[in-house]
Parts: sequence; C-alpha cells; structure tokens
Amino acid sequence: MAKIFVTRKIPKAGLDVLKAAGHRVAAYPKSTAIPRKDLLKAVKGAHAVLSLLTDKVDDELFVAAGLQLKIVANLAVGYDNFDLAAFKKRGVLAANTPGILTSAVAEHAFALMLACAKRIAEADRFTRAGKYKGWEPELLLGTELAGKTIGVIGLGRIGTQLVQRSVRGMDMKAMYYDVKRNEAVEKEYGAVYAPIADILKTADVVSLHVPLLPTTRHLIDAKALKTMKRSAILINTSRGPVIDEKALVAALKAGRIAYAGLDVYENEPKLAPGLAKLPNVVLTPHTASATVETRSEMAKLAARAIVEALDGKTPANLILLP
Repeated sequence: MAKIFVTRKIPKAGLDVLKAAGHRVAAYPKSTAIPRKDLLKAVKGAHAVLSLLTDKVDDELFVAAGLQLKIVANLAVGYDNFDLAAFKKRGVLAANTPGILTSAVAEHAFALMLACAKRIAEADRFTRAGKYKGWEPELLLGTELAGKTIGVIGLGRIGTQLVQRSVRGMDMKAMYYDVKRNEAVEKEYGAVYAPIADILKTADVVSLHVPLLPTTRHLIDAKALKTMKRSAILINTSRGPVIDEKALVAALKAGRIAYAGLDVYENEPKLAPGLAKLPNVVLTPHTASATVETRSEMAKLAARAIVEALDGKTPANLILLP
C-alpha cells in the first residue's frame, strides 16, 4: 500500500480513484493553499503527490519526501510550478491534466469577451446600486462583435475552440499566432496566420492562450498595449505574468484600450494597485476551468496517472522532461 498526499481539497471523484486502488490517501483538508512548511512535512514518506499550481515542486520537496517518491501529478494543464530539472535529477515522474478543461476555458474566455463588449459587469453594478431610472438611448452603450476580428495568441486546443465559437457562433473574423501554423483551422474557419505585432494592431479582441515561459512573460507590456486599438478588448485566461499588470492598469485608465477581461493575475491572489477599482475590466478569480464536469475529470485524470505509475505503468499524461 502506497502513501499518496493530496495538497488541497479536491473533487471526491479523484480521491475515489486513489482509494479504489487500495492506497493510503492523506489530503490537506482546506480549499486554500497549504503553507510551505506544512507541505514539506506532509510529503514525508509519500510515494506520490497530487499537487496544484500553488505548490512549488522542487528539489527541496523531493528531499523532504524521500527516495520512494515516484510521481507528482499536477491538477492543472500548466506546470510552471514544477522544477523539471529537479524531476529529472531525482527520477520522479511528472504529470498534468491536458485536454479535459479545453471547453470550459474556451467558454470562459468567450464569456469574458461578451461581458466586456456588452459591459455586463458595469450594468449589473449600475442596476444593483439603484441607478437605473428608465430606458435611455445612450445608457451603457457597448459594442457588437459580429463582423469584428478576434486575434488569438496561442492556438492550442483552447485557442482553437475559441476561434470556432467566435467565427461560427458570433460571425466574427479570426486571426492567430502560434509557434506552428495550423492550416486546418485556417481552412475550416478562415483564420489568418499573422505575427503578434499585426494581431495587436488589427484585432478588436485579443485573447491570450500561451504557456508561461521566459519568452511569454510580459508578452503584453506597455509597448504592446500602445499598439492596440483604443476600442480593443484584451482577454487573459492563460497565466497572469503574460501581462504586465501595472502597464495594463495604466492603459485602461488612459483609455489606450477599451476593456479587459482577466481570470489570472501576475501575483495571484494579489491584484495590481488600482485594477479592482477600474470600471472597464471584468475580473474572475482563476475560475476558467471551474465547472463541476471539468474539475471532476481533472481530479480523476491526475489520480489515474498516480495509480498507473505506482502500478509500474506509463501514464498517457506524463510531462516530457528536458
């Protein structure tokens, strides 16, 4: 019987997979992140760890766990909390949960786009505050998306689904950038491949779907924001540090872009000073994948990777180490 430590309260479906395999499961009982000192203590003697993005998995953790640790499975697609060099050094397997959250995140990005264009959050606050006194011709005017251009930066599974929803569902035009061209998407949806600079200058909506890498940190900085249309909407459901948040606050205040919809932040859970006070931004608390269906399936996929690894099998969702 192996010891498995789960670093956060997760959907029961994932725990059931681990327990059904006959393993001893210990889980941090809270929904909030486990303190580092408690994490290092809790992983001692663990054969596997089911982690979250808030848990830094590095050589210090491996030393604390012991030589018997075989796999760490992240309950996320991203794994910028993993020190992959340390995984390789210690011979520990790394896994994540790709594919499952594609629809949920694409839907959330789409929802943020609509909320910004139609000024939904502003209208909600306005109405709740008792300011609505009757219909007015120019009250809270938004913008129509039909015929406008969405620019997707990072055309993976999520970016592709957002293009599909925007073109087919809203009659929008699409342009995209990715490290690899996708001729199938170009043919199916009429999407135009373009450099990032051209997307920023041309698109009415720019949606970010890139991993956090040294090359994507502050991809959208003050310089990039200045090249965007003043009427543009910026959406981020990828990773917070992809945007220079202070520069974004300045751009929104100055009207250099019209609106932003954010689900992730540069220094989560903290927000850049002034961001929460801006009327022209929609903010959600890193909940793009927060559906009952998606979170349960993510938990099960991470758990299955652990069970398979402990059984000597190779999980399909292993992260390739450098």
